[in-house]
Amino acid sequence: MKLSSFAYFAGFGIKTVLFKKKDPILGTIILTDKCNLKCKHCSVNNITAVVYPYRQIKKEMRQLYDMGIRILFFCGGETFLWKDEGKSLRDLVSEVKKMGFLIVNVVTNGTFPIDLPEADLILLSLDGNRLQHNKIRGDTYDTIMENIRNATSDNICFYMAVNQINKRGIRDVCRKAKEMPNVRAVSFNFHTPYPDTKELSLSPGEKAVCCNVIAEMMKEGAPVFNLKSAFPYLIRNSFPTPCYQCVVMENGKLSTCGRCIEVEGLCEKCGYFFVAEYTLLFRGNIRIILEMLMTYLKYI
Repeated sequence: MKLSSFAYFAGFGIKTVLFKKKDPILGTIILTDKCNLKCKHCSVNNITAVVYPYRQIKKEMRQLYDMGIRILFFCGGETFLWKDEGKSLRDLVSEVKKMGFLIVNVVTNGTFPIDLPEADLILLSLDGNRLQHNKIRGDTYDTIMENIRNATSDNICFYMAVNQINKRGIRDVCRKAKEMPNVRAVSFNFHTPYPDTKELSLSPGEKAVCCNVIAEMMKEGAPVFNLKSAFPYLIRNSFPTPCYQCVVMENGKLSTCGRCIEVEGLCEKCGYFFVAEYTLLFRGNIRIILEMLMTYLKYI
């Protein structure tokens, strides 16, 4: 991370903590809900299968920048399916970098060739070992591994949503992240139980076991892009929600924290590690602040 970016984020954090501000710093733009997969844990793919037009996306980028957002995610659906007016995902990443966003990340299922060195991180969904992953996402594991090996940069971060199917695959994903040159880190979430996928959610006891495994892997040197200090809050779902410092833009609609905020009762069962980490950070939790400093400086 550049020193100027670090200074900007430090200033934002200090003001937010001291003055209890609710201004956002992290934004997500949904490029499309169209996806080439139909994963068992996903509730948001192919609802409309609309690819949002470039001019709309550009307007949303400007709107988020003017709100003070400096960390931007592009999400889907599948982001690499986005194309409009001769523009591709790579063009969007280059444009927002020039616009002034300090960190630009992309989320993908990894089934398309990975040529995106302009992104700070490419969060690539990997859901366990080959058997577990393919049970959730179809026969895609080998294709993803090949795409990672052929990627043009080492900015890939595995992104694993832990659920009943793959809860024993944490070690496999950590070890794979450690051994693959183009993979910088691995980031975990717990399954957030939308009404149609409740059966995949974990109990507090199961979450505790998973957090212990992640902590063990961190001790062994696995490059985990999560904060151990947040684990107790994630196990009990005792962190404050929603996260006012995060917003999502989809088809012109701005939502605080995430798309799931409108699903009744879902906030109380949130499994997103970053929501716990950010809400605790901006409440002034000292352990979280110190651990986030070390983690972000290491992996971004």
